[in-house]
Amino acid sequence: MYRFDTTISSAVEDGGAPSSPEAASSGPLSEELLDGMHRYWQAVNYLTVGQIYLRDNALLREPLLPEHVKPRLLGHWGTSPGLSFVYVHLNRLIREQDADAIFLAGPGHGGPAILANVYLEGAYSEVYPEVSQDAAGIRRLFRQFSTPGGVPSHVSVPTPGSIHEG
Repeated sequence: MYRFDTTISSAVEDGGAPSSPEAASSGPLSEELLDGMHRYWQAVNYLTVGQIYLRDNALLREPLLPEHVKPRLLGHWGTSPGLSFVYVHLNRLIREQDADAIFLAGPGHGGPAILANVYLEGAYSEVYPEVSQDAAGIRRLFRQFSTPGGVPSHVSVPTPGSIHEG
């Protein structure tokens, strides 16, 4: 398990210790469920920001250098955490209530958040096995985002689960 260490701007081994916010155990959701949802949300936010900014060193296993950063940044970070917050909570409700529901998002530049969610839940790799569920796959996910010959900076037809574009 790795965590992001802001003091060195890199990923470091975490030892498996949870990094969840304090959760009230007397609330409607268990501390374990909240911790899992928070860890998912952290992971998907990292995958989102990585798509926007990184072209190399995807897991930040070495100090970040200028050549690791994309020269042209597309995708809006500002909307992405909110989209992922709704995504993780909607998934919880779908599972808990066995609900027939759909996540409806516009085609705007919050696309990296939706791509990150479908990648993290495994659907992206099912459709695109070359974007595997490992370090090489994460690197490919980051490098192909919003590049010529890659995937667009918005939710589009090639996004697993999308119905249509704008």
